[in-house]
Amino acid sequence: MKINLKGKNIDITNDIKYEAERKYDRLDKYFSKEEEMNLLISKEGNGFKSEVTMYLDKGPILRAEAYDENYLNAIDKTIDALVRQIRKHKTRLTKNRHQDSIRFENFNEAFDDEYKIDQAYDDEINIARIKNIPLKPMNTEEAVMQMELLGHDFFVFYDQEEMDVRVVYKRRKGDYGLIVPAR
Repeated sequence: MKINLKGKNIDITNDIKYEAERKYDRLDKYFSKEEEMNLLISKEGNGFKSEVTMYLDKGPILRAEAYDENYLNAIDKTIDALVRQIRKHKTRLTKNRHQDSIRFENFNEAFDDEYKIDQAYDDEINIARIKNIPLKPMNTEEAVMQMELLGHDFFVFYDQEEMDVRVVYKRRKGDYGLIVPAR
C-alpha cells in the first residue's frame, strides 16, 4: 500500500507515518497489486479525523472518514469502513469488471459475519424514478439560490460563461461545493 499522508492542524511525525503504514498494510491482502491512497489526518477539537481516498484502476473510488479521540482508532475505523464498502459492492464490482484491482477470494463468510453485511446490497440497483429537468444557463450564485429555494442538497445547471454542466451541492459543514466535470 502506497500512502500519501498529509496532516491538517497536526504535524505528521515518523511515529504517525509508521503506524498508519503498519495499519493500512492489513488491506494489502484485499488488492491484486500495490494501490495508492491519500490519507489526511486532522486535529479537530479534542479528537482526530481520518479521511482516506483510494482510486482503483478503471473506475471505482473508495472513500471513508472517521472521527475518534485517538488517531489510531480513527485510522482503524476508516480501514473497517473501506473493507465494508468493498464487501457491500462486491457483486457490482465483479459484474463491472473491476476485479483486476480487488481480490475477492479474501472476502469469505467469516468476513460477512464479522461485518454483518446486509445482502440486499448485492441486489441490482433499482432506479425508482427518472426526472427530466430543464437546465437553464446561470452563474454559481444563482444556482445556489435556486437550490436553497427548492430545499435540495444539490442542483444541476449550465454555467452561463462556459455553457457546460455544473453541480452545486451543500456540504456537511454548511458551506457549498461545486462539481466541474473534467475533460
